[in-house]
Amino acid sequence: MTDPAERPARPARKQVLLRLDPAVHDALARWAADELRSTNAQIDYLLRQALRDAGRLPGTARPHPRRGRPPRRSRGEPDADGPPPATDG
Repeated sequence: MTDPAERPARPARKQVLLRLDPAVHDALARWAADELRSTNAQIDYLLRQALRDAGRLPGTARPHPRRGRPPRRSRGEPDADGPPPATDG
């Protein structure tokens, strides 16, 4: 028997099987592509928006990840791959 401390951590997000009409899926996929999102991210976005509009979004729900490129680091901030760039001066 395995030690409970050795069990893998629970996934951060729940997985669900969602059955959709093919025409609805195609419309969602086109909409997602128009907004540069994956179909999964578009469904998540729309569900969160509907929950928020209905006043049912739990306060414990994590914020939706931001889209796009991460913010630029300030000069001198350590790079994840190595030391900060050399400065002229």
